[in-house]
Amino acid sequence: MRGVQGAAERAVSLVRAQLLEQVPGSRLHDVSLDPRFQHRGVDLLWDRPGQPVVGIEVKGDRQGARRGNFFFELVSNVEKDTPGCFLYSMADVMAYVFLDTREVHLLPLPKVREWFLARAKEFPLKSTKTRTGAVLYTTVGAIVPVKRVTKALEAT
Repeated sequence: MRGVQGAAERAVSLVRAQLLEQVPGSRLHDVSLDPRFQHRGVDLLWDRPGQPVVGIEVKGDRQGARRGNFFFELVSNVEKDTPGCFLYSMADVMAYVFLDTREVHLLPLPKVREWFLARAKEFPLKSTKTRTGAVLYTTVGAIVPVKRVTKALEAT
């Protein structure tokens, strides 16, 4: 559990630094433990002066950068049959962080999700196991090349 939490904390820290640098005077509110936002898949609220508040889902990935792929979580916990945040999150932005390279990708989630769903069968699925204490659970996601997503976003 500590490894998963540590990765999440590092991801949030990197996102926080980038967003506050990007828009000086803005504020970030961590709502990851607030039940009103947990079920919506929103970790941070980005309050920018004179602009609407942006909901952000933060995902930390320890290995994706060297492979050049995003892991879009489709099933969060196979054993409990819970959907993945990529599908249910109501966030405006998914901040996808490659922890090994400290690389932050700010993906407009509704747009990326719509693009992905139209092509979902093109991408292989992969599962990963995570241990939290004595419990082991399985997560399933699509392996999507960063270049494909970047190119698609540039085209819109």
